[in-house]
Amino acid sequence: MDFGDRLKSLRTQAGLTQKQLAERIGATKSMISYYELQERQPSSVSLRKLSEVFHVSTDYLLGLEKGESIDVSGLNEEDIQVVRQMVSLLRKKNTSG
Repeated sequence: MDFGDRLKSLRTQAGLTQKQLAERIGATKSMISYYELQERQPSSVSLRKLSEVFHVSTDYLLGLEKGESIDVSGLNEEDIQVVRQMVSLLRKKNTSG
């Protein structure tokens, strides 16, 4: 999956239009369209803003990181443990065929 596909996937999962995303990062709707179509690459500042909007790393956006990270900031330690347990249970379910 390339950057444009990844960006579009994250945007649609978040329920955002191109215009809404553009407003959040201080860009234009056409710039978001160019990014998604792979016609332009975001500046480092825009890339950082995109990663903040979607709570993913810039490496994930660029396809350098294989797995997706989950931002647990704002959760207390007990909630973080619940998330870890859920991930562990889902891994077991998906590998036990």
